[in-house]
Amino acid sequence: MDANAKPVTKSDVSALVALDRDVFDHADTEKHTYKSVPGLTEELVREISKQKNEPQWMLDLRLKGLHHFLRTPLPDWGPSLKKLNFDEIIYFARPDAKQDSTNWEEVPKEIKTTFDRLGIPKAEQQWLAGVGAQYDSDVVYHKIRDDLAAKGVIFEDMDVALQKYPELVKQHFMTNCIPVTDHKFIMLHAAVWSGGTFIYVPKNVKVDLPLQAYFRMNAKKGGQFEHTLIIVDEGAQLHYIEGCSAPQYNANSLHAGCVEIYVKKGARMRYSSVENWSKNTYNLNTKRGIVEENGLLEWVSAQTGSGVTMLYPCSVLKGQYAKADHISIAVAGKNQDQDTGAKVYHLAPHTSSIIRAKSISKDGGISTFRGHVKVIKGAKDAKVSVKCDALMVDAISVSNTFPYMKIMESEVDVAHEATVGKIDAEQLFYLMSRGLTEEQATQMVVAGFIEPIVKELPLEYAVELNRLIELEMESH
Repeated sequence: MDANAKPVTKSDVSALVALDRDVFDHADTEKHTYKSVPGLTEELVREISKQKNEPQWMLDLRLKGLHHFLRTPLPDWGPSLKKLNFDEIIYFARPDAKQDSTNWEEVPKEIKTTFDRLGIPKAEQQWLAGVGAQYDSDVVYHKIRDDLAAKGVIFEDMDVALQKYPELVKQHFMTNCIPVTDHKFIMLHAAVWSGGTFIYVPKNVKVDLPLQAYFRMNAKKGGQFEHTLIIVDEGAQLHYIEGCSAPQYNANSLHAGCVEIYVKKGARMRYSSVENWSKNTYNLNTKRGIVEENGLLEWVSAQTGSGVTMLYPCSVLKGQYAKADHISIAVAGKNQDQDTGAKVYHLAPHTSSIIRAKSISKDGGISTFRGHVKVIKGAKDAKVSVKCDALMVDAISVSNTFPYMKIMESEVDVAHEATVGKIDAEQLFYLMSRGLTEEQATQMVVAGFIEPIVKELPLEYAVELNRLIELEMESH
C-alpha cells in the first residue's frame, strides 16, 4: 500500500466543513469559445482534430473510432441505456479560458470559483505534487513541482503531450492497453476524446506526493471524454488521483473517459478516484493497466453520483510476480443503477490479485458487482482473492453479484466470497438506546461498513466520501 496514505479519524471528519450538495450541483453560466451542435458527425471529428492541430495518425485513429462506433450496437447486458440519446449530446465545448495556465489567477473568475468551491487549489498547496484541472473539453490549469520536473517527471495535459512528445504518445495511445475497437464506448471515446492527463515517471524515480487531476463537466447535455495515459517506468513509483463532478440538469449528460496505465518492471502505481457525477449523467468509463514483472497496480475507487454507471477497472498481469489490488465502493440511491466491478487477467506464473468491493443500495437503488478473472494455462502459482460485500438499507433496493472465473491452470489458489445483507435492526436498536437518532445510527453502521475502503483513500477524498455518503443517508 502507499506509505503516504493516512487513515481517516473521527476528528478528521469533524474538522472539515460539512459538504453541501450545491458544491457539486451548481452550474456556471456557459461561456465557450467553441461549442458544437448536438450530435456526432465526421465533420465534427475532423473539426476537433483540426482545432487541436493533431498529426494525421491521430485523425486516422479518430475516424477509425467513429467508423466502428456507428456500426456497433449498444451492449445487450447491464443497465438499460435506452434513454441515452447520442444525437442530443454536445461532444466538444471549449471554455472561454486560456489552456493549461500555470497560475490560478489567470483562470477566468467564474471557473476558478468553481474549483475553489471544490477545494482543488487548497489541496494543491497542502497535499499534492501537481494538479491538472479540466473544464468541459479543455484543461484550464496544469502545474507540477519544479523538483519533479527536474527529475524528468512529465505531467501534462494530454493534448499538450501529443504535441511535445508525439512518439512516446503514439507508442502507447490506444495500442496495446485499450485498442480503439475494444467496445462501443471506447470507439466513441477514440473519435471525440479531448483533454485529460499524460504522465511519465522515469526509471527509479519515486514521486513522494500524489499528482491529481479534477474533471468538471458544466455544459448542459454535455459530454466529457478525457484521456489519461500513465507510464511508470522500471522501479518508479506514483500515486495519481482523479476527481470528477457535474451539475444537476434535467437533461442527460455523458462521460466516456479512458484510462491507460503501463506499470513497468518493479514499478508501483496507485490510481485513486472519487467519481461524483450528477444523477443525470451516464458514466461509461473504461480503465485498464498492464503490469510487468514484479510490478504492482492498485485501484482505489468510489462511485457515488451518476444515474447509470458501467465501470470495471482491469489489470493485465503480464509479467511474473506481477500484482493487482482492486478496492472499490459504490453507492446506489433513488434512480441510480451502479454497475461496477473489476477484471484481472493472469498471464504469467506467480501473479496475484485481490479484489475487494463494497456496495450500498437505498431508496430503490440498484448496485451490481461484476467480477471477471481469467488465469491462462501456464500461469502457475497464481493467487486470486475476490470478496464483495453488499449492504441494503431498505427492502426496496436491489443488489446483484455476477462473478465469472475462467481458470485454465490447475496449480493455482483461487477464493471467492460474497455477502449481501440488510442493516441489522438489533444494531440500530442498540445504538438508538444509547441516545442516537435512527438517522445517526444508520450513518454509523454504514460508516463501519465502508471503513476498510475509505482508509485507503487520500485524506481529503476520504473525508469527502464520508460526507457524501452521510448526505445520502440523511434522505433515508
